[in-house]
Formats: sequence, C-alpha cells, structure tokens
Amino acid sequence: MNTSSISEAVRQFITGHFSHARTRGLADDDPLLETGIVDSLGVLDIVSFIESEFGVRVADEDLVREHFGSIRRIAAYIEIKGRGRWIS
Repeated sequence: MNTSSISEAVRQFITGHFSHARTRGLADDDPLLETGIVDSLGVLDIVSFIESEFGVRVADEDLVREHFGSIRRIAAYIEIKGRGRWIS
C-alpha cells in the first residue's frame, strides 16, 4: 500500500462520516481540526477506522495534532506505522 492509496481511503472515510468534509471538498493538506471538519470525538472515529482498516494500532501518545491534522499527516502516520505489514 502506498501513500496515495492510503490518502484516498482516509479521504473517503472522512467525507463519508463528517458532513463538513462533504460540503467543502477536501485537499490532502487541508487542516481538519482547525477548520472544524473533525473534532476530538471525530479523531477517535478516525483512530477506529485506522485500526480496523489498516491493522495499525494507534498508541495514546500518538493522538496529537501532528499525526491527525490533515489527510496527508494521517496517511504518513499510517504508512510509517504499517511499514513491513504490506507489500507495495
């Protein structure tokens, strides 16, 4: 799995679950938290998606803006944590 396919899966999840994302469109670098697209409870929904969809466990200490601030950051986090699990 590569960053592009991970980003697309994350984008589909976010636009399917968060109404603000559906109405405005979403680029990889759009800030999710600052714009109110995703709130703190929404981050937990994204974590659940990551763990079930990609088999990546998200540690409590990883629940920071640096990892969940945009689609690009989420995809990078998944790729780094999932390294060795997938064949590209």
